[in-house]
Amino acid sequence: MTDAEHPLLILGTRTFAEEVADLASAIPGLHVAGFVENLDKDRCTQPLRGLPVFWIDDIDHLLPTHRAVCALSTTFRSRFIRQAEEIGLLFTSLIHPSAVISAQTEIGIGAVIGAGSVIGAHSHLSPHVVVNRGALIGHHTAIGSFCSIQPGANVAGACSIGEAVYIGMGAIIIDHIHIGAHAVVGAGAVVTKDVPERVQVIGLPARIVKDNIDGR
Repeated sequence: MTDAEHPLLILGTRTFAEEVADLASAIPGLHVAGFVENLDKDRCTQPLRGLPVFWIDDIDHLLPTHRAVCALSTTFRSRFIRQAEEIGLLFTSLIHPSAVISAQTEIGIGAVIGAGSVIGAHSHLSPHVVVNRGALIGHHTAIGSFCSIQPGANVAGACSIGEAVYIGMGAIIIDHIHIGAHAVVGAGAVVTKDVPERVQVIGLPARIVKDNIDGR
């Protein structure tokens, strides 16, 4: 999945961007060229972990030769990704060497798959999904674009997860569950029934505590 022929730009300059840079360093032949910022231009005045920080409007000269991933754990990273796509930046995927992914599963462009994660057979991850450290995704499960699946979360088989869903650390989604777009599943929640769009659920069993939200 990773295009090691092209230097890598990491969209984002916060702590998760540093984590993704470390993930990339574990992939043989991959070279991280720097980070990209789109909100605070002052962050471009200092290197981050010894690498340059580029302002999004100043990377035209890098577009033909570089590829990118977005290292924002929030599902709102879709805004940064679309901004980068509009100027012609191309994306790649990062998969840690210790991740176990079925050969029968499809991983969309721009995915970040963390160390120790496992993805079962005949599943499909749409573009720009983040699967953090040690997360599990079962067989025949579909994950929508811009989803964030946080460390230790366990999504069972034959689930359907809508676009821009945030699944918190250690949450459990039992099999054959549908979670609507832009929903948030709190850390440690156990989801035993379908979750509507744009709600937050927490607890065991998970219950709705907030509605009319737009992801996290």
